[in-house]
Amino acid sequence: MLVNLNEILKNAQKNNYAVGLFNTTDSDMLQAVIEAAEETNSPVIIGTAEVLLPYGELDLIAPSMIAAAKRAKVPVAVHYDHGLTFDRCMQALKLGFSSVMFDGSAGDYDTNIADTRQIVKIAHSFGATVEGEIGHVGQTENCDNDATDMYTTPEEAMSFLDATGVDALAIAIGTAHGVYKSKPKLDIERLKAIRAKTDTPLVLHGGSGLSDDDFRNAISGGIAKINIFTDLCVAGKEAVKASNADYLDMRNEKVEAIKNAVIRKMTLFGSVGKA
Repeated sequence: MLVNLNEILKNAQKNNYAVGLFNTTDSDMLQAVIEAAEETNSPVIIGTAEVLLPYGELDLIAPSMIAAAKRAKVPVAVHYDHGLTFDRCMQALKLGFSSVMFDGSAGDYDTNIADTRQIVKIAHSFGATVEGEIGHVGQTENCDNDATDMYTTPEEAMSFLDATGVDALAIAIGTAHGVYKSKPKLDIERLKAIRAKTDTPLVLHGGSGLSDDDFRNAISGGIAKINIFTDLCVAGKEAVKASNADYLDMRNEKVEAIKNAVIRKMTLFGSVGKA
């Protein structure tokens, strides 16, 4: 069934587990994630991001994602991740996405506040939820584990939430997007301090490549949503490389590998059986 973030994350936060957002840029990934969710009776979030649109344009993939969510046996939110422009966020809402993230974290703070607040007002009129970001989660090729000036503070989180009214908040505590070249160092104490100041579900970006203990510590510290994409790409690529099958059978092997990677994350996050 198609739901928004509130219908998934509030329960996750209350019961100390996390729900995965798995970006699904094509029908192979979409099939894998939905099957994983149904087999494990897990709520799930599927989506795509603005930087991924060259690999799957919104007008092409949105109808499949939304149809899959509606017919699924478990709660599925369809989320537009890291929306960088107002127009693209509006396009996602008009296409039927049940949630959007506006990411103005790399720009001016006051502009981020104003733009996020405007999108919250519009998205709520659609019955959709909004995720915002304060602090900045960068890319692994530019990752500096000591760049704590980019991390979110509890005061910033409180101020941002009060000013925007977002339904979920992505925070920076030491993760990055992409494949890690060195072991990330998560600031769990900072996470706990932010969690203590707010009831809004908190989101961890840059989840692919973290250790199992990193995930467990982040969830116990208050994270309710974790974004995964790179790990799915790696699983699919490795399955294709190892296959000697023809194209169609190879495609199914790739779907199975991605599904297994998703199930492992759902098990680790504690969302299995929570639908």
